[in-house]
Amino acid sequence: MFESLSNRLATTFDRLRGRGALSETEVLEAMREVRLALLEADVALPVVKEFVTKVRDRAVGAEVLRSVTPGQQVVKIVNDVLIESLGGEGAVPLNLSAAAPVPILMVGLQGSGKTTTAGKIGLMLRLRERRRILLASLDTQRPAAQLQLAQLAERAGVNSLPIVAGQTPVQIAHRAMETGRREGFDIVILDTAGRLSIDEVLMDEVRAIRDATHPAETLLVVDAMTGQDAVNTARAFNDAVGVTGIVMTRMDGDARGGAALSMRSITGAPIKLTGSGEKLDALEPFHPERVASRILGMGDIVGLVERASETIDREDAEKLAARMAKGKFDLEDYASQLRQITKMGSLSGIMGMLPGMGKIKEQLAGANLDNTILKRQAAIIGSMTVKERRDPDIIKASRKKRIASGSGVTVQEVNQLLKQFDQMTTVMKRMNKMGQKGMMRGGLASLMGQMGGPGGPGGGRPGGRRPF
Repeated sequence: MFESLSNRLATTFDRLRGRGALSETEVLEAMREVRLALLEADVALPVVKEFVTKVRDRAVGAEVLRSVTPGQQVVKIVNDVLIESLGGEGAVPLNLSAAAPVPILMVGLQGSGKTTTAGKIGLMLRLRERRRILLASLDTQRPAAQLQLAQLAERAGVNSLPIVAGQTPVQIAHRAMETGRREGFDIVILDTAGRLSIDEVLMDEVRAIRDATHPAETLLVVDAMTGQDAVNTARAFNDAVGVTGIVMTRMDGDARGGAALSMRSITGAPIKLTGSGEKLDALEPFHPERVASRILGMGDIVGLVERASETIDREDAEKLAARMAKGKFDLEDYASQLRQITKMGSLSGIMGMLPGMGKIKEQLAGANLDNTILKRQAAIIGSMTVKERRDPDIIKASRKKRIASGSGVTVQEVNQLLKQFDQMTTVMKRMNKMGQKGMMRGGLASLMGQMGGPGGPGGGRPGGRRPF
């Protein structure tokens, strides 16, 4: 989402880092670049002005201009102000401290992903908080809205309020809260109707539901892809009914990201959750410091580790580690790894969480990594027999033609996969041969020496491999 802004800022900061000292004029010129980058990213103008003023006031101080690394100091200041603009350090959790059943009111325009988000929150609270959840659709505008939420509730493993024809939204809200109290639910999620645009009828309806239920949270769901429209929507809902938190959907899209940077300043309410994709588990807490780090090309290693721990099957990973320790690794294991990577999300998304990958992502943009490489490699392995996957050495010319035909690829692509797999197994065998002590003594340099890297056979140092 923030790629355009990230790339623009990276270019500006690279110029600053390349200079040993900075004058006030150079800092001000860099601030003009930052201002343009934010405006191009669709950040609201008042937010841009406040942001640039804060950075400029701190960056032209003596502690920066006289610093040993003034360029890095400016980047740190921008990072700090980004975090402030996004809401400060740490994720803001949902307020669940009210007496049960805790009402959560979902508001927003039609098409923002509000109903799907209600289902995602239900699943998240059931799994992470171990709460009993009741979903209730108050949308009497769309005929299929209540049925849609009931289906989402079933998929999420939570309860939904039975549909009673002819009731008004306020009557449904009362019935939902009564059901919640009577049947011992911890949380009632109230999904209100949306409109294609903001109108007074919508606001009156939401106000009436709010006054009837006194929600602990009023969550505004906005589509990050709509840019400034999302900011205008947030302002209108906040002025009319008050908003305690924001959920931004479609954060995996190619929008410029300005809405996220504008929300806290415009509404005073924090972004609490972000959604990426249609899957019910694609909902995450919003961490301002991690988003700021990603915008500045510093990655989000903590987020990557958390995602891996949630998606990777620990038992499978331990079995694979044991097989690798014994020098056993076949194409079935490789296929298992491909499936684990796919569970973690798109390759471009994973790369965006690694430090310094912005420029590499840009260079690989035309390679269509997400839609091509993993699917093709999985298809190739899927076209092999069990015997071939366990013993790739038996795959000769005729077998390669059959596998290529069965997976819809060329023989050259089959050869490429087998070559990559052979290289992986070679590395694993050499790591096992070196052992833990050998790896600790020689580290990566010794491993590279064995593989023919710099200092090894065929590397930059003639006359043999580097000693361990």
